[in-house]
Amino acid sequence: MVYAAVARCPVFGGRVQTFDPAPALAVPGVQRVVQIASGVAVVAERTWAAFQGKRALKIEWDEGRAARWSSDGIWSAFAAAAARSGEVVRAVGDVDANLKAAARTVEAVYQAPYLAHACMEPMNCTAQVRDGRCEIWAPTQSPQGVQAAAARVTGLPVEAITVHVTYLGGGFGRRGGPVDYATEAVELAQKITGPVQVVWTREDDIQNALYRPATYNVLRGGLDARGAPLAWSHRLVGPAGGAFMITRGADELVYPVPHFRLERVIEDPGVPVAPWRGVGPSQNGWVVESFVDELAHAAGKDPYAYRRELVAGQPRLLGVLDQAAQRAGWGSPPPAGRSRGIALWQFGETFLSQVAEVSVAPDGTVRVHRVVCAADCGILVNPDTVEAQLQGAIAFGLTAALYGEITIERGRVAQSNFSDYRMLQLAEMPEIEVHLVPSEAPPSGVGEAGLPPIAPAVCNAIFAGTGKRVRRLPIGRVLTP
Repeated sequence: MVYAAVARCPVFGGRVQTFDPAPALAVPGVQRVVQIASGVAVVAERTWAAFQGKRALKIEWDEGRAARWSSDGIWSAFAAAAARSGEVVRAVGDVDANLKAAARTVEAVYQAPYLAHACMEPMNCTAQVRDGRCEIWAPTQSPQGVQAAAARVTGLPVEAITVHVTYLGGGFGRRGGPVDYATEAVELAQKITGPVQVVWTREDDIQNALYRPATYNVLRGGLDARGAPLAWSHRLVGPAGGAFMITRGADELVYPVPHFRLERVIEDPGVPVAPWRGVGPSQNGWVVESFVDELAHAAGKDPYAYRRELVAGQPRLLGVLDQAAQRAGWGSPPPAGRSRGIALWQFGETFLSQVAEVSVAPDGTVRVHRVVCAADCGILVNPDTVEAQLQGAIAFGLTAALYGEITIERGRVAQSNFSDYRMLQLAEMPEIEVHLVPSEAPPSGVGEAGLPPIAPAVCNAIFAGTGKRVRRLPIGRVLTP
């Protein structure tokens, strides 16, 4: 078997213009340099030699149109796009008239950044094409997707392609829809005798990936005389992509709002996007539940009590909300220097509430000390696995909320490794309590459901302790100098 590393254009959508293979071929162990659709591959007898050969390559790139984009320009374009009407995703009642008639209105803009998946195991794939067959070994969430992609690349019938699914060190959607890591290996395998393994570095994985969409959200809420939500307007600006990645979670609220409208405006700077753990609700959960907290504050009501009034007729939502609040000690003072925030979410037929207990240091550093999660996912088949999935989702969501942000400079990702794309560290991990509400409802999913409530629970806790709303993630960008 041989090993390959691929040099890809650092700018999204860019292509190879010219390259000189000689410096790479001079590296001991390098066997070949091959141009493929995604860039230039260095094939070697060892992985390290392939990496060193890739570094030695001399390539001139045609950077294309995306090179004009940087993060400041993207946010400015999103803000400008928010001034125009968008496609109406869902509308009920007369929002504009009831915003004017409301006893009180609240307005806010929420900005969710691009995020990398940053799986602990970078992308990789092994492939062999011979005798009219293609065999693939891939850590993938989508073996059928890999098989179909290989059929397109090779021209072979699907029946001639075998995909062996290996263990994978994290997927979170990166190994689901996208199959770029596999098509590279298959394309190379057509040009090489014997199996070839393509291995991405951490830098490849962060800078040449697909990302959770960034979105710019303009919200207006109107309250009636009792403080209940009367009208809700949400204009969501973001890139092109499936509704499940962009608008899901913003399109239907768990709270009764007689006049509701969600609009979508597409402004696409060419940053490739893909499903990310929790899909649309991963960012929309934060937007919606943070804004509900703003409405509770405007109504002069306790955030837990406010939600409880609104979902009083929905027993499963009420059950998790009460459980999380009671287990967290809501209503009693938190430990000195700490504050609590709460969030409520429904993901499919899974119902969750989370309470976060946080402190904010004088320099703005946020520490999450404790998270209480109550979940109703129907009949529990394996409670330990359910608990583990919810703990993992909370850790994943905390990393994103506290630190996660992909920024763009001249069409390039500025971050490259865990030194500037931080992960939550062991010493930062809060105490997590998971309480599973007994239920006779059919079993539902928990792999993604536990993620949406954590960011708003933390941000709402920060507001409770400091009076400062976090309307742009990550939290560290807002609270630290």
